[in-house]
Amino acid sequence: MSSLWRSKPWWCQPWTILLTGIAGITGSWLLLHRWWISAPVALAVLLWWWLFLVVVPRAYQAERKEGAD
Repeated sequence: MSSLWRSKPWWCQPWTILLTGIAGITGSWLLLHRWWISAPVALAVLLWWWLFLVVVPRAYQAERKEGAD
């Protein structure tokens, strides 16, 4: 799975994905102080994290296993 991240640019690394999401949620709250806006932002970020930090690496790993067989 590490080769997946080696093939990605710096702005598509797990640490940048996490920091950008945290910044989005925090910025939403600090600028607006509205939970009903920050909550959907947080939900969108959680879905984004799940997609790029869980689903994509698993799919990449499964594809590599199929190619090795």
